[in-house]
Amino acid sequence: MLNLISFTSSPLGALGQIALLAALAFTLAGLGLAAVGGVRPDARVTEAARRATWAVFALVTVACAVLMVALLQDDFTVRYVAEHSMRASPLWVKITSLWGALEGSVLLWAWLLAGYTFILSLTLRRDALRPWALGAMFVSLLFFVGVCASVASPFTPMATVPADGRGPNPALQNHWMMAVHPVLLYLGFVGLSVPFAYAVAALVTGRLSDHWVAVTRRWTLVAWTFLTAAIVAGGWWSYETLGWGGYWAWDPVENASFIPWLLTTAFLHSVQIQERRGLMRSWNVWLIVLAYSSTVLGTFLNRSGIVQSVHAFAGGPVGPVFLGFLALLLVSGIALAAWRAPRLRDDADLAEPVSREGAFLAGNWIFLVFAFMVLLGTLFPTFVEAWQGRRDASVGPAFYNAFAIPLGLALLALMGVGPLLPWRRADGQSLWRALRPLLVAGLGAGLIAFGLGIRSAGVLATIALGAYNLLGLGLLTARAARQAGGLGTTLRANPRRYGAYLAHVGLVVVALGLAFSGAYRAETQATLTVNAAPTTLLHEQVQVQGIRRELRPYGGSTVATVLIDGRPFQARINTYTQAGSTGFPAPAVRYSLLGDTYLVLTAQDSAATPRWVSVHLIESPLVSWIWWGTLIICVGAGLTLVPPGRVAPRTVAAGLAPATD
Repeated sequence: MLNLISFTSSPLGALGQIALLAALAFTLAGLGLAAVGGVRPDARVTEAARRATWAVFALVTVACAVLMVALLQDDFTVRYVAEHSMRASPLWVKITSLWGALEGSVLLWAWLLAGYTFILSLTLRRDALRPWALGAMFVSLLFFVGVCASVASPFTPMATVPADGRGPNPALQNHWMMAVHPVLLYLGFVGLSVPFAYAVAALVTGRLSDHWVAVTRRWTLVAWTFLTAAIVAGGWWSYETLGWGGYWAWDPVENASFIPWLLTTAFLHSVQIQERRGLMRSWNVWLIVLAYSSTVLGTFLNRSGIVQSVHAFAGGPVGPVFLGFLALLLVSGIALAAWRAPRLRDDADLAEPVSREGAFLAGNWIFLVFAFMVLLGTLFPTFVEAWQGRRDASVGPAFYNAFAIPLGLALLALMGVGPLLPWRRADGQSLWRALRPLLVAGLGAGLIAFGLGIRSAGVLATIALGAYNLLGLGLLTARAARQAGGLGTTLRANPRRYGAYLAHVGLVVVALGLAFSGAYRAETQATLTVNAAPTTLLHEQVQVQGIRRELRPYGGSTVATVLIDGRPFQARINTYTQAGSTGFPAPAVRYSLLGDTYLVLTAQDSAATPRWVSVHLIESPLVSWIWWGTLIICVGAGLTLVPPGRVAPRTVAAGLAPATD
């Protein structure tokens, strides 16, 4: 490890490496102190462990700052800068290069983990869980800081300093979303370490009551919100960058982010049952262990090279290390849960299947099956290659859609009726009373859509279930407002409840966007000559008005100005100076509430004065509903974090005091 430090050849690299080694030392010390503080117990030792988190965060921050300075100053004595940046890169590309390759991305992960641990140290209660929660966080820090300081150090010096760097991956400088999507994703992934740490602390101490769940709900919700935004931001990057007009391809790395989202969503729903009824304790422990472990699995897939993906980093030495850490998490979690199995028993037997608890449990099973099937499809080609040596095995969208569509529709059905069911047991009369208006609304919406020409069964079902859900949420809100004496009163009393309702509204909007854009997408291709007569494509008049070349120090572009029904579009093919770089499309998109018009260049005239381009024109209805629906989901999630306002006596009497459901 000492050979990584060279004050003469790379002063910045040496400073960054020293900061990481010092952070690793404080991590080891903090882990030891936390363990001692938990075993004795000793408040002074635990306090020392808490303060060690501050040093780790400060030192990893120094390491990140050093790498950023090296990137901005074009310090090619640092290998990471020489291999992933260059002088001509724009400022924003140099900044995003911090996480644009393997070593930098792991450093960003370690910094965010240190930041979460630091914030946790400021908010931890002085109870028996405190040292063990810190200890679990230190275990994760030990792994990520250790990886940064050893096998994936971004501060390795260059033996021969080049005059210029190789530059970043062209795909990562083709759209500004790369400044947003990875950071959101890591905030979501790393955020799940906190509820995982509390679960470990609860298992170690045997304090498996509702306390650890209540404490971690906000942490989990914040991580889930970041993860939700990250997944959709990644879809938007794909939509704007890859030139295929889609946003989700069931790519292995996409799936690796979706699996933790499914498990965390299940956890957020089942913790409500534990808080309210003391049930599903074992479910919640298993779900959070699996959710955090699946983030490490996703990181392993992304960095091991065992899956092929436009999102993946090249294979490197960290793959086996991440696999070992994943095994440690799973084995430790399973062993602790098995050890504490008698204490994970619920306070009472689960209620009748037809009840609010039953609806939540059914939803959890659907989420779990969904996650398992996505994992199976993702790893199947790898298993085939390992067992048979074949590299031609693949799992396409048809496999995923075959179960994703029915499971998604089942979740929409449960989402609508679940909140309307009573706790413990719903008799046939109350069930019918809850379902009747929802079914009428769904049937009516489906018939109206059919009358307007919708013939896709999946779209009709989504429309019907969307209306079914919206009416159910409306009835719940109206009933509460009537009892409380006004909508404002009930919103102030229960921001958590109505934030969840708003998030469900956003999910309905996203579901409609997915259904329509998937079923009614239309596309065509053509080769067009400059200033030729307009060509009819997808009922639109398309004409190339002009083609020009643009040159920049780091590459260039072919820009075509295309008129679609008289409105100008500018689509590009960008090229970059990196060796072996091919053209990257930058489509022109006309966003609309009812549908997008998407134009991408697929080929170009190579003459000095281009005369023709080949275009791919796509019409996708309601795509923008996916982006807007996600924004609604995130706003709703944020609303659930707002503390309830003061509750008037009438509100309390009406049963509308701040609730956990």
